[in-house]
Amino acid sequence: MTDIIAAAVIILLVTLACIYIYKEKKKGRHCIGCPMAGKCHKKM
Repeated sequence: MTDIIAAAVIILLVTLACIYIYKEKKKGRHCIGCPMAGKCHKKM
């Protein structure tokens, strides 16, 4: 039972992280979590 709960929590966390990354990329942010807060002049 403990293994099922632990697996569910891990799957939930990974899913939420993927959703967050997807939303940020959709907004056009290239460097998610960048310490320069997107002020770098990175050419893509």
